[in-house]
Amino acid sequence: MPKLLLVQPTQYAPDGSLCKQSRLYLPGLAFPLLAALLPEGWEVDIRLEVVDEVDPDTDADLVGIGSMGHATFRGLDLAREFRNRGKKVVMGGYMASLMSREVLKHVDSVVFGDAEASLPELLHDFSSTGKLKSVYSRPLTTLAGLPVPRYELLAQKPIGGMLPVQAGRGCPHTCSFCSIACLYRGRYLTRPVDEVVRDIRAVRDLGFRRFYLIDDNIVSRPDHLADLCRSIRPLRMEWATQCSLELARHPELLRLCVESGARMMSFGIESLSQEGLDRLDKKWLRVDRHEGAIRTISDAGIAVSSEMILGTDGDTGETLRDTVDFINRVRLPLPRFYILTPMPGTRFFHQVKSEGRLLTEDFTQYTGARAVHRPLRLSPEELTEGYWKVYRRTYSWRSILRRTLLHPNARRHPIVYLFAFFVSLHYRSYIRRKIPPNIF
Repeated sequence: MPKLLLVQPTQYAPDGSLCKQSRLYLPGLAFPLLAALLPEGWEVDIRLEVVDEVDPDTDADLVGIGSMGHATFRGLDLAREFRNRGKKVVMGGYMASLMSREVLKHVDSVVFGDAEASLPELLHDFSSTGKLKSVYSRPLTTLAGLPVPRYELLAQKPIGGMLPVQAGRGCPHTCSFCSIACLYRGRYLTRPVDEVVRDIRAVRDLGFRRFYLIDDNIVSRPDHLADLCRSIRPLRMEWATQCSLELARHPELLRLCVESGARMMSFGIESLSQEGLDRLDKKWLRVDRHEGAIRTISDAGIAVSSEMILGTDGDTGETLRDTVDFINRVRLPLPRFYILTPMPGTRFFHQVKSEGRLLTEDFTQYTGARAVHRPLRLSPEELTEGYWKVYRRTYSWRSILRRTLLHPNARRHPIVYLFAFFVSLHYRSYIRRKIPPNIF
């Protein structure tokens, strides 16, 4: 019986050690979904390196490595170890897709973009000839008909109280810095509501009372989200997801989300500089609406997690300081920050390169915690130093307590804000070691 090993690498700490945790609270969906798509007769082993050990001397016949962000470079190191032992290695994920030319120096094959449609062809090639094409690229045109992921493969690992369920994929917006826009080019696909609910029931049957709806921007189709909420509500479960602040402009939809069990959402607030957003082709996001939208969503009963980028062409030292004041003023429970990074393949990458503002094409430096381009109004050194100052000030003890346990809504939803408190402590431990807290 042939065996497939699927590995999600962790990332390196600044001292070169591997980032490890005792528990992974938000496991990904790709591996259990791909495991459910394997032909009969294939055995699968899933290794999530942040909580698992990865043995290069595996007895697997084929190794698949999937990663996000800077963990890709740990993945390439693992790929070399596996290949040195005679294993065939295939790699996927958005970073591997966007920098496939570099990745192919270290692996046998790259899956570009969606893996579901490419997997049968890849496994057929391997089984029949023992060889792989250098690139497999079969973009999905529909998300209908996907099988129930093999959630039991995650449930047997040290994970938190939520399992992932796919709702949609892609985004209708085409922001110049975004890897999702680079891969999907404005396409947004939704899954049939009954299939999403089927997967949620499978999560509940394993004893979980919470789930994470995976979607790059779940409010992209308000009608679909409304139908989904109405179908989720009878299940009496709690859920979290990723969304845009546009949700605040749909009061009835916001109400449906809360009634169906939505308790936490992550929003791309991005920046406090409208000029910076405009230059990144994100004019639809209005800075003057940020505060009101966050309060509307928070007052409705949803704890707000946020993503912000520092280093747009509208940013100055003052806007970095204003960012800390903003986070504390609106009492955002879980803010995360990234230095604006020109990811290879994006329009922003080609723009700053053509303008002579790209500092390096050594992609191992593209961590999201170090400036690799020159913004218009900040030096790279000021940006990198300012990034860590923002994080340290935002995750001071006083700030954490005020934004979580002492939040005005903490009495209404104590479990959610207690959760945010402990996640903040987890983030703080990373920040003190100068590791971007993007593993959870």
